[in-house]
Amino acid sequence: MRDNRRADLGGGVLVSDVMTAFPAYIRLGATIRRAAEVVSVSEVGQLMVLDHDGRFVGSLSEEDLVRAMLPGFDDVTAAGGTLADAFRIFLERGRALADRVIDPLVVRDAATVRSIDELARAAIVMIDRGIRRLPVVDDGTLVGTLSRADLCRAVIYHS
Repeated sequence: MRDNRRADLGGGVLVSDVMTAFPAYIRLGATIRRAAEVVSVSEVGQLMVLDHDGRFVGSLSEEDLVRAMLPGFDDVTAAGGTLADAFRIFLERGRALADRVIDPLVVRDAATVRSIDELARAAIVMIDRGIRRLPVVDDGTLVGTLSRADLCRAVIYHS
């Protein structure tokens, strides 16, 4: 079946040929603390987010997590304005937010590709939008992710 799909799509390399098949994910309702743990353990910069039925709903980046805890300029100046003050506020905000749910931080309109899409199409989407890791979703189900490293690997093994 794969050869037929390849012929239908012009014979190029498919997303499924190079994607990461077991992506790091988290479910809606999880806490910020749990998201930070999964990011830390999985060593990825972006988690895929699923609902309780296992359907893909969006993504959550480590940047989103850190940004939620970063103090604003006014907060830092009010506390004395030093880097030590900024770090202390960062830690305090992290503790205060740790048990809140991730739901408001989830990017729900995330760009996605299908596993049967041409890799070139996915690469263009990633570069044009500045995306580092792209969810691969078939019929609402997360089947993998495609990273920039996966694109580099494709150049090595499929050229």
